Amino acid sequence: MDLVAGVGKVVVLMEHVARAKDGTESLKLLPECTLPLTGVGVVNLIITDLGVMEVTDDGLRLTELAPGVTVDEIRAKTSARLDVSGLV
Repeated sequence: MDLVAGVGKVVVLMEHVARAKDGTESLKLLPECTLPLTGVGVVNLIITDLGVMEVTDDGLRLTELAPGVTVDEIRAKTSARLDVSGLV
């Protein structure tokens, strides 16, 4: 079943990084998906525990930071291309 067929806007809510039981973190926002896709190019907005990012043709545009989070922290935890010019 394709959950995003015919949808006008797709918003993804997720944790910014994956945390293992031993405390290590792995990045989840990558330049391209490594898992099977149910929809390609359908996500418009990503909201994580660290901030809000719009999905553009050029990558992600950071529009909002969570309280206490810095741009440097988001950059360090995001492997995908990240544009911070949209930060308000």
